[in-house]
Amino acid sequence: MKILILGGTRFLGRATAEALLARGHVVTLFHRGQTLPEGLPGAENVIADRAQGLEPLGARHWDAAIDMWGTVPSVASAAAAAFARRVERYWYVSSLSVYREDAPPPIREWSPLVDVPDFLPDEVTMEAYGAQKVASERAVLEEFGERAAIVRPGLIVGPYDRSDRFTYWVRRVARGGTILAPDNPSRRMQFVDVRDLGEWIAGGLESGLTGTYNATGSALAVGDVLKVCAAVAGTQPNFVWVPEAWLLREGVGPWLELPLWVPAGEDAVVSAADCSRAVAHGLRFRPLEETVRDTLEWDRTRPSDVPLKAGLDADKERRLLEAWNADVGGKR
Repeated sequence: MKILILGGTRFLGRATAEALLARGHVVTLFHRGQTLPEGLPGAENVIADRAQGLEPLGARHWDAAIDMWGTVPSVASAAAAAFARRVERYWYVSSLSVYREDAPPPIREWSPLVDVPDFLPDEVTMEAYGAQKVASERAVLEEFGERAAIVRPGLIVGPYDRSDRFTYWVRRVARGGTILAPDNPSRRMQFVDVRDLGEWIAGGLESGLTGTYNATGSALAVGDVLKVCAAVAGTQPNFVWVPEAWLLREGVGPWLELPLWVPAGEDAVVSAADCSRAVAHGLRFRPLEETVRDTLEWDRTRPSDVPLKAGLDADKERRLLEAWNADVGGKR
């Protein structure tokens, strides 16, 4: 098949493109050349900014297209409209963030979505992200209807993940010592290896899959995840599980500052998403040990002096641990 990927060299796009190329498909990547200026080897690389228009792609046709970003509704809508008569099937990568935080678990594809306000910003924002994805999904479905597939991943992890929300833990546990950990080891979290998701998308394109799918992994206890990180790294850290109420009182930020932690009552979307529909259509998961090992190997190729985009810095973690120990000691 001839497949167009809008985006495709940074993370999920890269994994999906590599899976498609390995299966013998002809892949065109339309991207800005920021992550890989020379483009992804084996693919046709058309380097341009989609926000400036899709003219560099000409009037060509493809068997399928995948919009890997398209979060701003006007951008997603423009792409869907441009390709409605030039591709047979269209995949849009959305997010579990489309679901309302108060949606009752488990989160299924028909669970209530966030409301879309009359005005949405023309840039991606944390506050508007869910609504932007909902509006973008609707724009795609308006153009493609039953020819569309909507993918709703949660946290995507693995090599080349520059969000560092999972990489923080892999690196931090590998450093060892005393580690501040969120709340308690039984708290659950879901994520999916980027390569498993990319393989599933590639297989879905081949089989003609359409419809809407939650595409994340099984819920895992955070304590078990950190134990695997330690086993892979060969370290024996001391995890100090600090209660959620204390973390919030001290102003520790969930999700980005302390990844894999979302406060109770707000965590259904990241811990109770039902992905059985995607599993029934071929989504498979590699062992967690493999994900951790490969992420650690990739992280060690990066400059050590460049700070991570997520996670506690060493000084703040030390201060928090000292404050927690002082609080606990004072209550004995």
